[in-house]
Amino acid sequence: MGTTMDLEEKWRVIAGQRRTLAELVADLEDDDWERQSLCDRWRVKDVVAHVALTPQSPGLVRILALALRAGGSFDAVNRELAVAHADRPPAHLVAELREMASSRRRPAITTVDNLLFDTLVHVQDVAVPLGLAANMPVDAARAGAERVWRMGWPFWARRRLRGTRLVATDVDWTAGDGLEIRGPVQALLLLLTGRTEAAAPHLTGPALEQLLDPARRRRRRAGRLA
Repeated sequence: MGTTMDLEEKWRVIAGQRRTLAELVADLEDDDWERQSLCDRWRVKDVVAHVALTPQSPGLVRILALALRAGGSFDAVNRELAVAHADRPPAHLVAELREMASSRRRPAITTVDNLLFDTLVHVQDVAVPLGLAANMPVDAARAGAERVWRMGWPFWARRRLRGTRLVATDVDWTAGDGLEIRGPVQALLLLLTGRTEAAAPHLTGPALEQLLDPARRRRRRAGRLA
């Protein structure tokens, strides 16, 4: 199922994606920094701050203390840290992305494999709502898709996509059994990580519509409650 990326290749992609994100946001207008990203309740500048902060992550003791205060929710911890870091001027965040791009420091609670797909997806969280193009290296996207498919929390992809067979059209990768969804592995990675409506225009297959219906219902409910 394609070639396996080695550790050096993974770090090179992570560095390259950080630089790509810096270029994407370097000349944004103020309103664009405040725009909603693909990541629920995260603004563009929150996502940028999160990626910039990753190689500067606080130690395990502080992360665990924050998690305890947040009732055990590491998602809440990530958001709290990102929002606080996003208070910095945009130019400062761009400079951090560039300066720290090649750093191999990572939060104590994650792995390089997780950091790889996390960085790939967060670049899209910013690029897609801004209407900007940022392509993922296909081998890295395949490695990310495989990792997300096999892990449980926080995406629960195998459970959420039970009865579906995913088929990449640009690289050798498939997963699952059932009705097919086909498309570029970049779009499949977005689907696996819950960015269903952003991925959908690039996907085809008989299982796609049944996935979109619940996503659209959730969005309509959210709109009524807002």
